[in-house]
Amino acid sequence: MISIRIENLSKRFGAAIALHSLNLEINPGELFFLLGPSGCGKTTLLRCLAGFYIPDQGRIFFGDQDVTRLPPHRRNTGMMFQSYALWPHMTVAENVAFGLEEQRVPKPEIRRRVGEMLESVHMSALADRRPPELSGGQQQRVALARALVIRPSCLLLDEPLSNLDAKLRLEMRIEIRRVCKEFRLTTVYVTHDQKEALSISDRMAVLEGGHILQVGTPREIYRRPVRKSVAHFIGETDFIPGRLAGLEGDRAAVETGIGRFEGVLGDPRARPEPGAQVWLSIRPECWKLSPETAGKNSVRGRIGESIYLGEMAQYAFVLAGSELKILEMNPRYAGTPPEGELFASAAAEDVVVLVE
Repeated sequence: MISIRIENLSKRFGAAIALHSLNLEINPGELFFLLGPSGCGKTTLLRCLAGFYIPDQGRIFFGDQDVTRLPPHRRNTGMMFQSYALWPHMTVAENVAFGLEEQRVPKPEIRRRVGEMLESVHMSALADRRPPELSGGQQQRVALARALVIRPSCLLLDEPLSNLDAKLRLEMRIEIRRVCKEFRLTTVYVTHDQKEALSISDRMAVLEGGHILQVGTPREIYRRPVRKSVAHFIGETDFIPGRLAGLEGDRAAVETGIGRFEGVLGDPRARPEPGAQVWLSIRPECWKLSPETAGKNSVRGRIGESIYLGEMAQYAFVLAGSELKILEMNPRYAGTPPEGELFASAAAEDVVVLVE
């Protein structure tokens, strides 16, 4: 296992700056995700790690080795592309063996390692088939085996599940995590799929416009976004504008157009002055509905449109001049909302106060 360290990394394409002086450290054996909207710089960063792009500024270290200007074949990385890039005229076994043959590994060793790798990804029975004869999930497993069989120092994955249907994506998320942990690989995984990142990553970095906005565990990123753009990108949330009324430690009181709320600062380092413009971020599942007020952090309204989803329901909760999205598990009001008004309340630890 190796660590990956990125220092002041910048990359330009003509006048456009794709990466702005990035600093990042990825721990040995970590499954690390680069997450963000299209054009945020995540694939550019991955290609800098692979050696396909040479940065204009900064350095990249694999462990203690400076690999910034090493060509791809000397970095010992395994790369899995979005398209899989399998040779259609080769069998499964021949595709997996390709990298080892390029390294001039002895043939008996190639046969042994290819056999072990195909067994690990549950493809041994299909070793003699060709890629056009395989399903999308099977091709994905072959591409993963080909990347791993060379025993890379780190594994680089560029949106590997984007071509699969929803059910198969769920299965392969688990499979990728299993394989990466079994082989104790430091893995960097690029995606724009929030659920993918939340479900299998150890940590993640959220990028926007070539900048890293936040680094943390899935729970930290989801529960405590430090910026409005992070909260907006990761999952769904209700944003409520307001003015800061007071601060005490990391707790904040905010006056809004629908009432006074108490919450926690998303970024404890941000110390806005009283009266400053702030935003409240409250996840739809954090609201609790009741016919009675909960006192603090409680607003009165009625259920408008509702969507019944079985184990949960999604409501448009209508207030004077605004609307909130609320998710209710084991729904009581879906289909037959009460004629009168209800109260929606949120605990202070679920109200995240954001400065920007």
